[in-house]
Amino acid sequence: MSRRTVLLGHGAGGRMTAELVESVLLPHLGNPALAALDDAAVLPELPPGRPAMTTDAFVVSPPVFPGGDVGSLSVTGTLNDLVMTGARPLWLSWALVLEEGTDLDLVERCAVSAGRIARATGTAIVAGDTKVVPRGAGDGIYAVTAGLGVVPPGRQVSDTTVRPGDAVLVTGPVGDHGATIMALRHGLETGDLASDCAPLADLLEPLWDAGIAIRALHDPTRGGLATVTAEVAERTGLQMVLEETAIPVRGAVQAVCELLGLDPLELACEGRAVLWVAAEDAGRAVDLLRANPQGSGAAVIGAAVERPAGGSPVVLRSRSGGLRPLDRLSGSGLPRIC
Repeated sequence: MSRRTVLLGHGAGGRMTAELVESVLLPHLGNPALAALDDAAVLPELPPGRPAMTTDAFVVSPPVFPGGDVGSLSVTGTLNDLVMTGARPLWLSWALVLEEGTDLDLVERCAVSAGRIARATGTAIVAGDTKVVPRGAGDGIYAVTAGLGVVPPGRQVSDTTVRPGDAVLVTGPVGDHGATIMALRHGLETGDLASDCAPLADLLEPLWDAGIAIRALHDPTRGGLATVTAEVAERTGLQMVLEETAIPVRGAVQAVCELLGLDPLELACEGRAVLWVAAEDAGRAVDLLRANPQGSGAAVIGAAVERPAGGSPVVLRSRSGGLRPLDRLSGSGLPRIC
């Protein structure tokens, strides 16, 4: 059987484009809004609340990795960005930029993954596009997304509401996604190492239902835990004190970091959230997270405090008890991680 590949004609808007959409994409993404193939999706009225919208692009290399591919990653990443605002995701757009010569089986695999994540989360990919660039002008497959959701009435999350004494939580081990990608790029044996790529809505909704005082939410993607805590510290003027012994890191992730000279706190996560919650709710929040297998590794990893004069935005208390500044990732040591 001859190998099916992307041709320039697949991006020309004619018969070949229609064949690509109807035979490779629609069977896995189909829903009434998308199946109409109109110039724009006409959607139902929004539920009560404030609309939340996000957009993102995904150029991960390699495009397939243990635990996911650019299809599942792009949909998961977009949904999670909405969830970090307190929103309930509803609809997505999904556009592909394909390089001439790319295996159509890869394109279909990503469509299958994207559709699977959307259905599992009760959302829908309602609009899309495909473009083809000449051989050598791209790198296989890129995905560009937009997501729309609604923040229910009464929900408010913002870095500006973080207060001294608030606890910092993480929903599971950090660095899995970044370590997996970097191991593949360097030809290392990955073993049971896999990306943590997963949607977070079902994990976090019970916290809202239980009345947990969530101040801020972030998914530590590019730049990892170090960067996201530094950003919150800079926006609030507070200091984040993290406890090295409390931060969960898998042994396989630590091993990759030691081999490649990386810091697991700077590696991207694609299925974890960092939460700032009222101190009195921290224990209950961890219990609720751990009740879901996805949050079995949840932990309190630090606290927000008043920043001393001249103090660093984030400090890490080491195993020996000393404090050292923890800065955000600098430069581009981890390009094309998502």
